[in-house]
Amino acid sequence: MTAQATRVLVLNGPNLGRLGGRDPDVYGSTTHEELVALCVRGGADLGLDVEVRQSEHEGELISWLHEAADGGIAVVLNAGALTHTSLTVGDACAILGAPLVAVHLSNIFARESFRHRSYVSAHAVGVIVGFGVEGYVLALSWLSAHSGSVDAP
Repeated sequence: MTAQATRVLVLNGPNLGRLGGRDPDVYGSTTHEELVALCVRGGADLGLDVEVRQSEHEGELISWLHEAADGGIAVVLNAGALTHTSLTVGDACAILGAPLVAVHLSNIFARESFRHRSYVSAHAVGVIVGFGVEGYVLALSWLSAHSGSVDAP
């Protein structure tokens, strides 16, 4: 009998579908499609069942966070600029029952001051910044290592 893989939602907010072409000096040259493949393949190697979603719409992102809350599903979240502007995304993160790891491709603390505020971070078990797409793999690795043993804050 094989153990069931831990389910993880990797959620990406506005503009992340433009990866690879949007400000590659800041966000790197990896496309969103390549990021999806990296997360799914990397997650499988770690014993995780990873589904990657991206939306330009705040409400859709919130609905996915509610789905994760209702299902006890771990989340890796890059909410993009909504991280810094959306109380509603922060509130949706607050109701998660499984671990949340926030990821930022760039080092938000080396950028504009408005990016230093996060409505997500207070609800995350950890925040990974500045490692590009490798940050997603780091988040998945942590979730795999702590699967079933960590409660959300």
